Amino acid sequence: MSSVIVVGANWGDEGKGRIVDYLADQASASIRFQGGNNAGHTVINDYGSFKLHQLPSGVFGPSCSAVLGPGMVISPASLSQEISLVKEAGVEVDLRISDRATLCLPLHALEDTLEEQRLGEKAYGSTRQGIAPAYGDRVMKKGILVGWLKQPDVLLERIQFMLDWKLPQLRALYPEFEFNQTAEEITSWLIEVSKSWADSICNVSQHLKALQVQGKTLLFEAQLGAGRDLVYGEYPWTTSSNVVSMYAGIGSGLPALRPDRIVAVAKAFSSSVGTGTLISAMAEQDSFRELSGEYGATTGRPRDVGYFDAIATKNGIELQAATEIALTKLDCLTGLEDLKICVGYEGEHSENPIWPQTAALSPVYEKMASWDEDITGCRKFEELPEATQNYITRIEELMGIPVSMISVGPEREQIIIR
Repeated sequence: MSSVIVVGANWGDEGKGRIVDYLADQASASIRFQGGNNAGHTVINDYGSFKLHQLPSGVFGPSCSAVLGPGMVISPASLSQEISLVKEAGVEVDLRISDRATLCLPLHALEDTLEEQRLGEKAYGSTRQGIAPAYGDRVMKKGILVGWLKQPDVLLERIQFMLDWKLPQLRALYPEFEFNQTAEEITSWLIEVSKSWADSICNVSQHLKALQVQGKTLLFEAQLGAGRDLVYGEYPWTTSSNVVSMYAGIGSGLPALRPDRIVAVAKAFSSSVGTGTLISAMAEQDSFRELSGEYGATTGRPRDVGYFDAIATKNGIELQAATEIALTKLDCLTGLEDLKICVGYEGEHSENPIWPQTAALSPVYEKMASWDEDITGCRKFEELPEATQNYITRIEELMGIPVSMISVGPEREQIIIR
């Protein structure tokens, strides 16, 4: 039996999807343990190109069940669409959805949008999918559980209970708020929109424990990265759940999980979407952003791009308790003449450079030799140019753990295993 957790070392968008897709060939279950449809994982394989938001990226594995854990918030209409797209590509989806997961309703998305509009320039950079309000309702004991979809009377009762509490607050806070749906209408819509996957709702812990008994490999996938963790990230510009590896067991349905491998995914450069501070941001970002395709998978928003930030990444790797690194998008650095790594900070609080970072800090760079050779066809570490090997080796030295996987292109076969 092996338990492998794939997590982000930075602010998300590191390329976790392609790593999970690659590892899924050897796994019996691919499990998402937190988050919802507020971020996307891009997967390119023989089935096509996909941007997955709620389905785990291992859904394409030939013998891999797809599990949506109790730590998730699930947008039902979006999930139905995503399942349909994957099935249309010819994928047999063996789906399990936790009855303990929380539903994210259109009302939550509306609430999310109104709050971002109210905040104006102080907005958090939310994708406005309703994730924070849905998690907030769960904490306030007003959330709607996925399992109640199989108990219509309970579902109706709990939705009415939530509306009685929530609507007066929204009408008081947002003068433009309009909402006329009744609890009965929401209940009917939920039951209808979830028909295609309602039979997959179950106690996922039983399924995962059975696989453990059989000695099968379980693959756990986080959304976003350490810099967006609710507790340890760059607060308040965080997500609304825990994205660190130690939450994988709790959020998947296996609270006593003891992982064998924790793979922290990091780009060969730094990027961040939304608000917050990217200390190592490049002075001229547009051309490199276009070259590397750095736009949000959910919103299409342009990401800030910068040089590899060894300080922030080391902090993320420690938060994730990572045992190894998967380095992605290394090919995007080909031809970049001014190649360097941020190895320190100067300025206020530079002696304790943990999140949240501030604009008062400035980067200290170490110059690295660049390369012009096309590396997209390399399949062994030794085939990479010497300068590329040195760049990877230097990152290993700074991080203190090995780089075990190297992505030199978007395709599944463009991953070097060391």
